[in-house]
Amino acid sequence: MNRINVKKTISIVAVALVLLIFLDYGFSVYCYNNIFGKRLETYEPTSLKLSDFEGLNATHYEFPSDKGQMLSGYLYSTGSEPKGIVVIAHGFGSGHNFYMEAANFFAQNGYYTFAYDVTGNDESEGEAIGGIPQGVIDLDNAISFVEDSGNFPDVPIMLFGHSWGAYSACSVLEYHPEVAAVIAISGCNKSSDVFEVGAKEQLGPFTALMMPCIRLYERIKFGKYAKSTAMKGFKSSDTRVMVVHSEDDNVVGISYGYDIYYDKYKDDARFSFMKLKDKGHSYVFNDMTYIDEFNAGFDKWLETLDYDYSASENQDRFIADKADYIHKNLDRNRWSNKLDTGMFQDFLAFYNDEDDMKSASITAGWMQVVFGPCVGGIVAE
Repeated sequence: MNRINVKKTISIVAVALVLLIFLDYGFSVYCYNNIFGKRLETYEPTSLKLSDFEGLNATHYEFPSDKGQMLSGYLYSTGSEPKGIVVIAHGFGSGHNFYMEAANFFAQNGYYTFAYDVTGNDESEGEAIGGIPQGVIDLDNAISFVEDSGNFPDVPIMLFGHSWGAYSACSVLEYHPEVAAVIAISGCNKSSDVFEVGAKEQLGPFTALMMPCIRLYERIKFGKYAKSTAMKGFKSSDTRVMVVHSEDDNVVGISYGYDIYYDKYKDDARFSFMKLKDKGHSYVFNDMTYIDEFNAGFDKWLETLDYDYSASENQDRFIADKADYIHKNLDRNRWSNKLDTGMFQDFLAFYNDEDDMKSASITAGWMQVVFGPCVGGIVAE
């Protein structure tokens, strides 16, 4: 009788554990797809336009990615012979439009820039982004297109990635060790890190129960690309790498990327590290002066509204009014010239492989440097 009860108890426990595992997996996949199972479009009122940049030329290209979906990209140039081609990998929540200032800067300083929209973003095809490994897949195909299509000069290829794009730019080195240099800003080491950061804010320690399911799901969905990491990319190449991150980044914490790389490569001369203070995440490479001014004016405008703009019944009205305000009040000249030029001069010196950095705020190998304070802020969207 006791043996029968023991067997019954074991069976019940086993069934309960299986059910819990399936529930955990199902809930984890649901949360993952709720984040990445949709398209993302750049907010039109604050989007940048080619006409914002005097002397900048753009040539449109389309190229296929893994499932035959066509990706949209632009070659930005100023007509001069390029020293190299900078391929820009954009972050999560925006297409390449957010980085047109960077594209213009490099184009104005001796480089061609190729910037594209990842699957499910802006002008590129795809019903949804799908997941973080898609960024590595699309960048792999973008680099191959630049190298093999015959549309571009045979010059060194550099990568410039921010956030999701930084993860992609470092990880893709496993497949493209020929890349000459990478600037990785505010990135992470593993694809699952992006989900983990957000989940911890909502679920705290329970996130640990979801992460094995997320990694399994990405492995099933993306195959070998789900196993790609920045550290694998570094190990697979001799590419020069600059790692940039702000200590106060609350979107992708500095411990998810910069700290890992610094611990391993702080004595390696091919690595440069720029550790920032009070620069946040989204606008880490911007001078915040105009953004803060515009936000202050926007906040005053909100106070003049004669309705509750936070109420659901007024949502459509507020969306229209906000867009109208931005169209009428955004100074496009200042909006398209808000880069932290000192920082970008250092980026340029790194690509040029110059011995003396412009502002002495980057040092290769063992030294970390803090690069000036800046107050955070963002145009409300």
